[in-house]
Amino acid sequence: MLVLSRKKGETIIIGDNIEISVIDIQGDTVRIGINAPRDISIYRQELYQEIQAENRKALENLEKLKDQLPMLKDYSKKTE
Repeated sequence: MLVLSRKKGETIIIGDNIEISVIDIQGDTVRIGINAPRDISIYRQELYQEIQAENRKALENLEKLKDQLPMLKDYSKKTE
């Protein structure tokens, strides 16, 4: 991990197209601004972890549905 010190109004550049600026500092809270292309997703870590957990649940449900698909096909043949 790279650790940098920045003051209010200073910026960090990542690659050619991402800028992270220190907007304000109040006590323990630092407000940052991120300027990046629209195709780059930016999330707070806690939200990103929730999204990943929901994606894992959806994948588990998909696997369960795939397991039940043969039973549904057999059922539909019986009702025809």
